[in-house]
Amino acid sequence: MKAIVQDKYGSADVLELREVEKPHPGDDEVLIRVHAAGIDPGVWHLMTGLPYLVRVMGFGVRKPKIRIRGVDAAGTVEEAGRNVTRLKQGDAVYGTCDGSFAEYACAKAERFAPKPANLTFEQAAAVPISGMTALNGLRDAGKLEARQKVLIIGAAGGVGTYAVQLAKAFGGSVTGVCSTSKVDLVRDLGADEVIDYTREDFTDGTRRFDLILDTAGRRPLSRLRRALTPQGTLVLVGGEGGDRWLGGFQRQIFAPLRSLFTEQKLIGLMSKETQQGLLTLKDLIEAGKLTPVIGGTYQLSEAAQAIRYLEQGHARGKVVLTISNGP
Repeated sequence: MKAIVQDKYGSADVLELREVEKPHPGDDEVLIRVHAAGIDPGVWHLMTGLPYLVRVMGFGVRKPKIRIRGVDAAGTVEEAGRNVTRLKQGDAVYGTCDGSFAEYACAKAERFAPKPANLTFEQAAAVPISGMTALNGLRDAGKLEARQKVLIIGAAGGVGTYAVQLAKAFGGSVTGVCSTSKVDLVRDLGADEVIDYTREDFTDGTRRFDLILDTAGRRPLSRLRRALTPQGTLVLVGGEGGDRWLGGFQRQIFAPLRSLFTEQKLIGLMSKETQQGLLTLKDLIEAGKLTPVIGGTYQLSEAAQAIRYLEQGHARGKVVLTISNGP
């Protein structure tokens, strides 16, 4: 089968399209024929090995332990292990696996769920990681309640586009933060107000929010706290920017420590993708309350080009690879 493989850390130039052996599912696994795969910043971190914190977290100190890139996936079940009962051959599914930038991939069955019926495979592949991160950040970590004032920083990005829609679905009053060219998109997603960060400093203390979900990863905690109510909650997602050792993850590391000295809750999110979470997202999508935003579609052979595009920071929503045609 064809797959995008890397033997060492580096820029997108280390990615190669190769023929590799087709995997075989274990007793508790499913073999997925991958039709589409989503790309998120985590793919870039595992490709480059930056910040170095990524390497010591078990992904390989000198070179990647997992050589095939990609985690988000949507496709059909090619084969189910003998202990798998909820999924069967031919089922259209979406979820996460190690090595989704390939024609086939294996994963525990619990990492997949039936694909939302009203989505294409490309749309479905854009959901799992980013959708679950938004769900974990708002519902689980942020404890979002109806009528609370919610600020989504990075509202036009992969996680942000889901967060705006989910916050509205949960009854929040939503303000999105993005650049000038993306204001209309965020408004169309349902935001009650949109702030263009190139023209307005939302951390100047003139307005405060009950919950802030920050997906941009650059602003200091001290500035973000000025935009929080005295007992508000800040949820930090991702770790972009910063140095080569900790990157933007240093904010997530130090946030819980700062929380010890204030009534504000400062949380560094460690999101988990679960089958139940995928089913929740599926229900919201099929009810018309959540729609994936695709900012670019590439072929499997163009994976390096797709990641370079994501690096530039201009993408709206998610970037997706089309790998094979659906049944």
